[in-house]
Amino acid sequence: MKKFSTTGLTILLIFTLLLIKEKKSYGGGFSLYAGSARGNALGAALIARADDPSAIFYNPAGITQLPGLQIAGGGTLIHPRNHVTTEFLGTREESELKSNWFFPPYGYLTYQKTDRLWFGVGLFPRFGLGTEFDDDWPGRYNSYNAFLKSLEINPNIAYRITDRFSVAAGLSLMRIDVKLQQKIPLIDVDSTLKCHSYGWGFNLALRYEPCEWMAVGLSYRSKVKHNLDGHADFIKADFLRKLFPDGPFQADLTLPDEYSLGVVFKPLDRVSIEFDAILTRWRSFDHVTINLDDGILGLDEITKKENWHDIWRYQIGIEYALTRMLDIRFGYVYDNTPIPKGRVDYLVPMDDQRHFDCGFGIHWDCWSVDFSYTYIRIKNRHYDARPLDGVLKSRVYDGDAHLVGFGVGYKF
Repeated sequence: MKKFSTTGLTILLIFTLLLIKEKKSYGGGFSLYAGSARGNALGAALIARADDPSAIFYNPAGITQLPGLQIAGGGTLIHPRNHVTTEFLGTREESELKSNWFFPPYGYLTYQKTDRLWFGVGLFPRFGLGTEFDDDWPGRYNSYNAFLKSLEINPNIAYRITDRFSVAAGLSLMRIDVKLQQKIPLIDVDSTLKCHSYGWGFNLALRYEPCEWMAVGLSYRSKVKHNLDGHADFIKADFLRKLFPDGPFQADLTLPDEYSLGVVFKPLDRVSIEFDAILTRWRSFDHVTINLDDGILGLDEITKKENWHDIWRYQIGIEYALTRMLDIRFGYVYDNTPIPKGRVDYLVPMDDQRHFDCGFGIHWDCWSVDFSYTYIRIKNRHYDARPLDGVLKSRVYDGDAHLVGFGVGYKF
């Protein structure tokens, strides 16, 4: 193993731990692909490359390319924006998503045990949601504040079957925390649901190099079922307390499984181009049922239909080694929305997205530092009125997001 600076290693470990302890690990959407700053710059096209510790996130079979002991940590600043025009009884009103910054972190460690066997562990969020409007905006009877944060620990074992073919398997323990706020129609008082849960999942992966200038990666992550425990709070006058009692509740939520396929080509010694396709099976998010221990309005159970559908995400990433120490990167992503027209609401006020990515990486001796910038443009979307769901006739427009990523790595 290479010699290293004790002071430098201590700084990197403290930096990574601070990121992992950051409480505001939310994202601008339900699925997060910000597995690393390098991955951000490449449009997350690291499924076939998988040649740094963030392979734990993208394709764990790729850690068989990493000698010795390696660590990496970092995070991504996310700033989403959106505008909504609502219409009700001939009155039109403009509203804007509150200006919030979110910071999903990541941390990875990989270790080569033998010439054939590797171990790795990652800590990262794969799902996140942050949608906040003023509490008096017209859509408040559907939602005015929705946050979901997740954090997942994912140990893996990878095995090199041949010099060109590797496989990996892992387990995941995921925690999610959810907060949902809306106003109750007619009486216009607050309803707040807070809950959390732990859920288990698994992942499988493989990577194959048919020749020196091409590699193929395939990764699968399973569904994760959560049994949420929480508390419902209602701000109300005394005469409403019997109809809206505060109390505990339970809910089930199944997060989707995901298939990722990537192919990378190296037409020149300094250039690599990767094409990926990701299938996320959101059909598992077909409904949400909340069981209230004390009930509201005489109801012990409330079910909300979602009926989301499966979607494809397409991404391309290009990396060019400008010098021995400097790599420049570019990426493009087209990400479809899973929300059908008849079920769209204000929790996730968006449509299909396009991502424009760029960044660079500097590496010297045992160290690497990565930077990325992503601009996300969200397609405009029209809503039909659904009064029973608190959804008005609406138009969501000028939706975008800015993402800035930073990461540090060290090879022992």
